[in-house]
Amino acid sequence: MNPPQGALVSAGLAVDHGRAKSAADTGRSRSRLYAVPVRGRIRSSGWLTEALYRCFEVLVASIALVLALPLMPIVAVVVRLDSPGPALFFHRRPGRSKIVRGRDLEGRADLRPPPGGFKTDSLYYVPADFTLVKFRTMYSDAGARFPEYYAYKFNPEEFHKQYPTIQDDPRVTRVGRVLRQLSVDELPNLWSVLTGNLRLVGPRPEALEVLQYYTPEEMYKFAYKPGITGLAQINGRGLLNWGETLFWDLEYGRRRSVALDLKILFMTLIRVCTRHGAF
Repeated sequence: MNPPQGALVSAGLAVDHGRAKSAADTGRSRSRLYAVPVRGRIRSSGWLTEALYRCFEVLVASIALVLALPLMPIVAVVVRLDSPGPALFFHRRPGRSKIVRGRDLEGRADLRPPPGGFKTDSLYYVPADFTLVKFRTMYSDAGARFPEYYAYKFNPEEFHKQYPTIQDDPRVTRVGRVLRQLSVDELPNLWSVLTGNLRLVGPRPEALEVLQYYTPEEMYKFAYKPGITGLAQINGRGLLNWGETLFWDLEYGRRRSVALDLKILFMTLIRVCTRHGAF
């Protein structure tokens, strides 16, 4: 579910109407992605604790959105005055994988089956995506200005050594750099928490284009719903390369609990205040 554009416009936030894809989506790789077998059980703190935690998430996201409402139109105006283009940025990102039976996956040209193919009655995690919304921090024509940044062509053996966040990125505007350092660009993410596409804590969703370089084991990262913050964000954020980021994302899946989520939220507040790894 995407945020109603009319409501955002009425709040003073200019949107790029009719365009849910950014320049980065142009020429998106159509490489087949791994569908991996469902194994074990998703780590949980129990249905009652999880239900209470979900109520806590909704309450926190609602309060934060209300408190941010006076600020968001100001940010939107500043973004538009600094560089031409919409104030909000919409981008398709990987969400929690869907669970599908093997019989329903036969013939899917977009998926890479495990060795031996899909077993009829077995369950598989199948990649899914959603629309992430945030304040625009790059030039709206960044794809045309810097096409090399959107090629997503890596040597598979070197992929894990690459960095998802680039220091002194020429695509980032002056205002965008400040918004990133203060993490203000992420405020619209709170809407996705309310709609259920995001959680406050979980593996951070990256560009869909890089999923072609994930190993089958790394696709288990998407067994969990993505989040605004996570273990990778409190252990280096932009200072981590892909391999390090994926290590922390998978570690989150192995250790996930409500208690861990609350600890990550507390550590995130500290990291935001110190701006560690934000650029």
